[in-house]
Amino acid sequence: MSLIPSFFGNRGSSIFDPSSLDVWDPFKDFPFPSSSISRENSAFVNTSVDWEETPEAHVFRADLPGLKKEEVKVELEDDRVLQISGERHVEKEDKNDTWHRVERSSGKFSRRFRLPENVKMDQVKASMENGVLTVTVPKAEAKKPDVKAIEISG
Repeated sequence: MSLIPSFFGNRGSSIFDPSSLDVWDPFKDFPFPSSSISRENSAFVNTSVDWEETPEAHVFRADLPGLKKEEVKVELEDDRVLQISGERHVEKEDKNDTWHRVERSSGKFSRRFRLPENVKMDQVKASMENGVLTVTVPKAEAKKPDVKAIEISG
């Protein structure tokens, strides 16, 4: 049984992950009237990302439906920060059309994750298939401590 209250969703304890650099948005789910938000001015698109750690790698999967790989950037910063960013463009609107509902987000998105020290930064791979971006960050082998026997005198 999860110790996190159900209003945080069913994603486990990762919502409190200190290695994530995401900024909490207290207004994310606030029910603003639809008239106050225009399609052209939607500032930031929420992008869901799963982070799985396997024995061999850290695997990130981002849902990016409708985007081409050319519209997505995956970058690594020197201080072990993985950034996934891009932009979802507004569809062309015909002025004669009547919109009854607009729920699909458009705008820029950016997610940042601080990677642990045991990663191989030079071997990161990214692929995109069926609207899911997968970034694989291989782990470095854990260095085993050198043990040196010390002779006991006396």
